[in-house]
Amino acid sequence: MDKNNANIVLLGSGCFWHPEMIFHRTDGVISTKVGYAGGTTENPTYAEVCSGQTGHAEVVKVEFDTNIIDFNKLLDIFWDIHDPTQINRQGVDIGTQYRSCIFTDYEPYIEIAKNAIDALNTSKRYNNPISTILYENVTFFEAENYHQKYLFR
Repeated sequence: MDKNNANIVLLGSGCFWHPEMIFHRTDGVISTKVGYAGGTTENPTYAEVCSGQTGHAEVVKVEFDTNIIDFNKLLDIFWDIHDPTQINRQGVDIGTQYRSCIFTDYEPYIEIAKNAIDALNTSKRYNNPISTILYENVTFFEAENYHQKYLFR
């Protein structure tokens, strides 16, 4: 894969283990890492994030080759692997760290994400409105090693 065509997006869709496995196995994805974004503490630990005190979400850092997969396709996968209408939870995992969120500072992707959220709300694909939060930054703190590729073991 060509690193010259690489872009990065952070995606939060509940516990980061399963989404990391899905994105890692996606054609065009160069690499994945799990970690934390969207909070107020520098280099938070898993315990701190789970306490709800840092404001971080569990996210997957997805580096992808735009010659092979585009941002729209990544968003299609993102919508399919979680319920973007649930607020601060996914299934039995409850807390702000499990919120649905997208982090990007790349202006075209910000617009694509906004349009995708609007289109999903208009489509009535879901019974409730999309609760996914769009953050226009990519400050990422890598999670502890034991979380990386957790479901690959």
